Amino acid sequence: MSQFSRYLGVDYSGAATPTQSLTGLRVYRAGVGEEPTEVFPGARKYFSRRGLAEWLVEELREGPPAMVGIDHGFSFPVRYFEAHNIPRDWPVFLEDFRAHWPTDETSVERVRQGMSGLGGARAGNSRWRRLAEERCRAKSVFHFDVQGSVAKSTHAGLPWLLHLRRQLGARLHFWPFDGWTPPPGASVVAEVYPALWSRLFPSQDRNGHQHDAYSVARWMGEQDATDGLGAFFSPNLSPAERALARVEGWIFGLP
Repeated sequence: MSQFSRYLGVDYSGAATPTQSLTGLRVYRAGVGEEPTEVFPGARKYFSRRGLAEWLVEELREGPPAMVGIDHGFSFPVRYFEAHNIPRDWPVFLEDFRAHWPTDETSVERVRQGMSGLGGARAGNSRWRRLAEERCRAKSVFHFDVQGSVAKSTHAGLPWLLHLRRQLGARLHFWPFDGWTPPPGASVVAEVYPALWSRLFPSQDRNGHQHDAYSVARWMGEQDATDGLGAFFSPNLSPAERALARVEGWIFGLP
């Protein structure tokens, strides 16, 4: 029996302002046994970051539990916590990051350039990588301005995770920060890396952003249909690695 009733795949862009429509911000949704279809934001052709966060709040506020995969980093390497004397506590990290990087109100570039926020007091190093990034050979969340970078999307997306947490509380389980095993009936939000699955499915007429979001939704739905999704909530990590991942986060589905 499926654990979830809805599967949402989000390919996330962090460019521009929070209210600007972004062609690289794509959402696909599927029900149990359904082919994922793209979700559009009503009057606009594309979602903005603010529009997506508001849509997710309404989508997840009521109804059956959903599994949501979002393509950006959910936390930073432990070196960052140490460098800035931040407790190894994810909710504290989110609040601290939002206080310095208010990218739910402005663009990442304005903070980077010192025109808004206090980003200089919470800078990272592109050589710092999380354990999950090392395992899948992904770029650091601090590696800006290179092809395939997730730095902008991560710095843009983190305040919106805080927004979802504030708005929906216990209805959302942020994995693995809230625990490795989600409680029954809760919707789960997890970090994903579409490259793990995008080659499993033909792209048809979808562009890269669309196909990444589609692949996330489809993979999660197919795994849940065969009772395989639950195994990924408990990855094969040592106790020390699990403790680290509760701070740095983990990429859902990473072998």
